[in-house]
Amino acid sequence: MDFIMVPAVMGIITLGIYKLFELFVRKKERLIIIDKIGDKLTPDILNGKIDFPTNIPKLSSSALKFGCLFMGLGIGMLVAFAVHYNFADFVESSYQIKSAIYGSCVLLFGGIGLIAAFIVELKLGKKR
Repeated sequence: MDFIMVPAVMGIITLGIYKLFELFVRKKERLIIIDKIGDKLTPDILNGKIDFPTNIPKLSSSALKFGCLFMGLGIGMLVAFAVHYNFADFVESSYQIKSAIYGSCVLLFGGIGLIAAFIVELKLGKKR
């Protein structure tokens, strides 16, 4: 499983740096918008023109994505173990072959899990 650690750590670091930059950029944008509006905005201008919805259910699909991804990764590990255990006599048992079997099964079933989450999201989106 060493093959997955370097890309995973690099991905986490890259995502963290990206989100940090995005946070500062959004803060600057908001401050610029507030400065532009300034004193021009008074409460009587907006009287009765803005209607905020009160009961809109927001469905978050991140739990579905992570659930399907981790389920796919778990199934991939299980299938890789079964392949390695059953076919160890036929295949030379080396570290590279074990890594290839585990890596390919984990990525394949993880991808299948994400595709399943996407299909479920599409079906839920059509119902609304």
